[in-house]
Amino acid sequence: MIKEVLSDAESRMKSTLHILEEDLRGMRTGRASTGLVEKLHIDYYGTETPLYQLATLSADVQTIFIRPFDRNTLNIIEKAILQSDLGLNPSNDGTTIRLHLPPLTEERRRDLVKQMHKKLEESKVSIRNIRRSAIDDIREIEKEKMASEDECKQGQEDAQKLTDKYIHEIDDLGKRKEKEILEF
Repeated sequence: MIKEVLSDAESRMKSTLHILEEDLRGMRTGRASTGLVEKLHIDYYGTETPLYQLATLSADVQTIFIRPFDRNTLNIIEKAILQSDLGLNPSNDGTTIRLHLPPLTEERRRDLVKQMHKKLEESKVSIRNIRRSAIDDIREIEKEKMASEDECKQGQEDAQKLTDKYIHEIDDLGKRKEKEILEF
């Protein structure tokens, strides 16, 4: 019973970490990254389709290259980029869309770091809520006399260890991303 509770908690914590990683991939840094546009939804013949399913994406230091599989989608993709909140002006040469990313100002970098820290804190709160839920479940198991007091105490300690592990992973992810954002 307790193992099932801990397994479920760990699965939910992994999911929280994965969602955070995806969010951070889409954040702007000093370098061009395809993560910035790959989740952008394009209206492709009436269906909202992520850009990565419609085109080959690549990037160098300051430019993202978008090569649609179907040339007829060039204008649709360009229009979606202009309407997005990315603040980028696409350059279309008939086969490829180029997105030149201007260098970030120091102030903008600081704002991005603040946004990132907010996302990190939200993820930590989510991890702690998962821990609290797991501990409540373990206490319920103890109350129902489905496990001994010692087993339940150990289960609660294990839940705390899982929490510490995932909080540490979030902190490490944040440090790497902050370094990426502040890098010139």
